[in-house]
Amino acid sequence: MASFAVLLRAVNIGPGLRVSSADLRGAAEDAGLADARTLLNSGNLVVTTGTSGAGSAADVARLVEDRLAERLGQDVSAVGLSAEQLEDIASANPFPAAARDDPSHLQVHVPFGDLDEAGIAKLDLASPGREMLATAAGVLYVHYVDGIGRSKLTPKIVDRAVGAPTTARNWNTITKLRAACAGLASR
Repeated sequence: MASFAVLLRAVNIGPGLRVSSADLRGAAEDAGLADARTLLNSGNLVVTTGTSGAGSAADVARLVEDRLAERLGQDVSAVGLSAEQLEDIASANPFPAAARDDPSHLQVHVPFGDLDEAGIAKLDLASPGREMLATAAGVLYVHYVDGIGRSKLTPKIVDRAVGAPTTARNWNTITKLRAACAGLASR
């Protein structure tokens, strides 16, 4: 059975949208997805397709979005990644030293659409800090050398450069999601 990670965008940060782990798991179960497990409290879910009939990561994300909207009465954006996509993201990482030595400052920005390579190239040239950027495996990797909180490379600026909204996870979270999906797939 295929396993997937579902990443919610802009939840459980500040006074904005709150999605409990119980609601996230419940939405997955309502959608017919199986083995629902949340990681951390920042909108991370791993599932298998169960009886949902979902055939792709996009299908899984859409099912979770729809069921969360029913449960919460408001829209929640989600993007799905297959276990294979997570493996590709890990193996394509252009910053292995940052992954090893500074994983909390290495972020993977997953787009809700295709990456705009030209927009990202302009961003890289205009970046005011020492951030290092690269694209591979359909995502944007950013090593925030001086820390994320100090960076002028805000999510809004990243989204504009990428050409689509994104949701970001640090390398520690990517590693946990990858391991959880691999664990589900091997059952």
